[in-house]
Amino acid sequence: MSTTPLDAFVLPTPAGPLSVLVTPEDDVVRASGFSSLDDQASRLAPDLRVRGCRTVPPSGPVAEAVAAYAAGRLDALDDVVVAQPGGPFLQEAWRVMRSIPPGQTLTYAELAAKAGRPAAVRAAGQACARNLVAPFVPCHRVLRSDGTLGGYFFGPETKQRLLDHERAEQADLRRVP
Repeated sequence: MSTTPLDAFVLPTPAGPLSVLVTPEDDVVRASGFSSLDDQASRLAPDLRVRGCRTVPPSGPVAEAVAAYAAGRLDALDDVVVAQPGGPFLQEAWRVMRSIPPGQTLTYAELAAKAGRPAAVRAAGQACARNLVAPFVPCHRVLRSDGTLGGYFFGPETKQRLLDHERAEQADLRRVP
């Protein structure tokens, strides 16, 4: 296991500054979200937390993907490699979240069903809550059964801004002749 500190940088997005922590040896996103770099570092698994972080200028494939997403290429985050700890159901739920097209949503019940456990609606909610790599795993695309936003680790306003960005870009694409 490497002892090299994780690279840490902040990128602009339509939902506000996105803090990202990446293992430099493989460009894998280990934590990201709409809070400070220190907050993101505190969410890391212990084996990564002990490596520490070094703030670096944004560059590389992760920074390029976020810039492209912000500019309207909504699928740009799809190819960013992420890793986070969690058992089989969490991993499957996160895989399903990554398959939700930008601008579209699933309910927690639909997420549970697509992840192979239709009765595990609360566990689907926990998969969203435990997601360490938002928006690369787009838990903001998961809503309550009644269509309301539900919770979001970074606040409902941030969740709404992400959905608004994606829906606006999708609407723009539909208007192009």
